[in-house]
Amino acid sequence: MIPRQMLVALWLGLACLSSLTLAQRPTKIPAVGLLLTHAPTSDPVSEILRQSLRDLGYEDGRNISLRIVSAEGQLNQLPALAAELVDQGVDAIITSNELATRAAQKATTKIPIVMTGWGYDPVSLGLIDDVRRPGGNTTGTYSSTADLEGKRLQVLKQAVPNVSYVAVLWDPAFGESALSDLRRAAKMLHVRLEFIELHSGDDLRSAFQTAKGKKVGAALLVFSPIFYLHRDRVAALTLETKLPTVSEYAAEYGTLMSYGPELGENMKRAVYYVDRLLKGAQPSELPVEQLSKLKLIVNLRTAKALGIKIPEAILVRADEVIR
Repeated sequence: MIPRQMLVALWLGLACLSSLTLAQRPTKIPAVGLLLTHAPTSDPVSEILRQSLRDLGYEDGRNISLRIVSAEGQLNQLPALAAELVDQGVDAIITSNELATRAAQKATTKIPIVMTGWGYDPVSLGLIDDVRRPGGNTTGTYSSTADLEGKRLQVLKQAVPNVSYVAVLWDPAFGESALSDLRRAAKMLHVRLEFIELHSGDDLRSAFQTAKGKKVGAALLVFSPIFYLHRDRVAALTLETKLPTVSEYAAEYGTLMSYGPELGENMKRAVYYVDRLLKGAQPSELPVEQLSKLKLIVNLRTAKALGIKIPEAILVRADEVIR
């Protein structure tokens, strides 16, 4: 018979070994995916996301794992990239726009999806059931870009009052929902529109040259990741063709004006949703927000180069004036 003292020692040894094994077992940290359609994974938006996570106490590689994938303009790759994030077992997927959201929704009905603020009314697009109670696995923010296109035209008309013929550069993959609102605004402002379609950054030069050849007085860029990705080229073409241009972004790079949500604000709100979801909130019950904080930037250096005097009323209204 084994002595009692030996049995106790054996039991204690096994208990210690079990505790040591459990202690050595690595704790799984949450993983968050970012699905981009056009911007490369090295784009500044990635660092903005990391900083927004840090602001809430999440450090990539320490207590959270960030997985960033991009189709880099090859939109047929979106389904495979969304499926890749699902296969990696991420705990939430942040999507950069409507196409990315749809790809993620087709890839999973269980993993929470967080829309960022670029896009149109998600209810009318069928992405969610209701902004108050989204239903399904999708929540986040939107900016109602369709409404903003008309407001951008209004701002352009106020900045350049004599303009009556405007080129509208648009990408069918993203901008069609905005055209009806833009037409209504143009009718009210007595502005004639010239619609010029483009599909990639390679079309930018020909689109601006076509606009110039039509003898338009200005250009408006309807929301598309193409204009964000190639904002330097857009700004250069603005100066080259001498067309005062308004868009959602790019005034910092040389267009005349930009009017829309801030990139940083989009990501801050996306991370807010991720934080709530990681702490147990259900996407179906997290109300979707419409971003109301908009920023008007006027580039006076570009105005001077184009020979345009911006009215004082616009300068007073602007959130930022680049001199």
